[in-house]
Amino acid sequence: MGSFFEYVKNNTGQILDLLGQHIWLSVFSVAIAIIIGVPLGILISRNKRLSKPIIGTANVIQAVPSLALLGFLIPVVGIGSTPAIVMVVLYSLLPIVKNTYTGLTTIDRDILEAARGIGLTNSQTMRKVQLPLAFPVIMAGVRISAVTAVGLMTIAAFVGAGGLGYLVFSGVTSVDNNMILAGAIPACILALLIDFVIGKLETKLSYETKARTTAKKTKQSKTRRILIPATIAVLVLGIGTSYLYNNAAAGEKITIGSKNFAESIILGNMLADLVEAHTDLEVERKLNLGGTQVAFSALRTGDIDAYVEYTGTALVSMLKKPVTNDPEEAFSTVKKDFSEQFDIATLDQLGFNNTYVLATTQETADKYGIESFSDLAKISQELTAGTTIEFTNRPDGLPGLLEAYNMEFGNSKAVDGGLRYTAIQSGETHVIDAFATDGLLEEFKLKVLEDDKGFFPPYYAVPIVREDTLEKYPELEKALNMLAGKLNDEAMRELNNKVESLDQSPEKVAKEFLEEQGLI
Repeated sequence: MGSFFEYVKNNTGQILDLLGQHIWLSVFSVAIAIIIGVPLGILISRNKRLSKPIIGTANVIQAVPSLALLGFLIPVVGIGSTPAIVMVVLYSLLPIVKNTYTGLTTIDRDILEAARGIGLTNSQTMRKVQLPLAFPVIMAGVRISAVTAVGLMTIAAFVGAGGLGYLVFSGVTSVDNNMILAGAIPACILALLIDFVIGKLETKLSYETKARTTAKKTKQSKTRRILIPATIAVLVLGIGTSYLYNNAAAGEKITIGSKNFAESIILGNMLADLVEAHTDLEVERKLNLGGTQVAFSALRTGDIDAYVEYTGTALVSMLKKPVTNDPEEAFSTVKKDFSEQFDIATLDQLGFNNTYVLATTQETADKYGIESFSDLAKISQELTAGTTIEFTNRPDGLPGLLEAYNMEFGNSKAVDGGLRYTAIQSGETHVIDAFATDGLLEEFKLKVLEDDKGFFPPYYAVPIVREDTLEKYPELEKALNMLAGKLNDEAMRELNNKVESLDQSPEKVAKEFLEEQGLI
């Protein structure tokens, strides 16, 4: 635990900043869910024909996996906090709507008849009788939603919204348990704290408590009548102001993105540092997004202006072109077609080729005499492959590899990020996919096998930028191209190793490299 506390001590500022983001995102999402869910619950309690379709729809939404829901939302609302908030709001609606409906429809009918008997209208009965009596049940739904929201919001980091999930995802990618704990423990404490606070609030505002303090009832009622509309007004004003500010500022800043692994995050920081050092533009960093499709979708929709892609990935995954082993052909095809099809400019290559590799432990290699992919194919049925989800589904990944080498593994497990290194070390898998510049290959002392048929295309790193952004800020191209040719495979592997094995921050590693090269 000593190393964990040391990590927390050295990164207190970042942890507190991410905690603040997590609290804001969670509370804001639950507040919106309450504003939508409680009125919906009231509506279906009065019109029971609507109860089945509305609750049924909420049930269906609850059943959709969170990552799938994010996947559906990204093309519609882009990346950042918006899809994360929409996701959590949708998941939070079911317990709030259902508990509001249940609380209102299970009140003793004699009480309602008595209320009508003394001349209360339907709206007065709802405000003065039904809602106070249903309040504990409604609050139970709010508590469930709030606790669930804190856990769900860790996924926000997948789409660049920040929060404590950033540490969890980064820790999984780099096999850093201290980083995972630094994100998971505060999230756990936050969930318990929110549950405690809402429980106290429920007790304080409950019907029974108010009945014991009748002398203050009138004053409290007046305060609530003022406070609730004022709170809603402030909330709406805050949302509107934030929206207007973000839209007003959108044209005045450059947003640099990255994928969700160490190398991409390092390169994203390098691009951002170069723009800040050599232009007058403000830079926003949306780093550690999801995989290729998330980052590329964000670029196409304008949520980010630039990030570093790989020529092989661009050629096969985005352009759906056949694999080529000619680096210049791959680069020229990507440059031409990205411009024509997507209005995206491809800048100069950075210099290193981060191609896919297959790796195994030295023990497995010695046991079966494996040196190349062809050697692996001969005994693959006896082994288990542990490859990333993206590699498992890409034509230049596992499907194409199996066909090219007539290879068939006995079993295959999709394991993302740094977890695949943990899996091969523990013996759960025998072969993993990796990148040629992965620092963890050296850390885990894995043997890289030879691609003797040259299946994998070249994956040279290259910045890609929206053409409309370059037209508006032509100085960007010169700044970003300063990194061209400055990185080779060995240099990139060393930088990755500093982040993945030596626990240095990507920001620090990127800045130190640029300073050593005299670029900033």
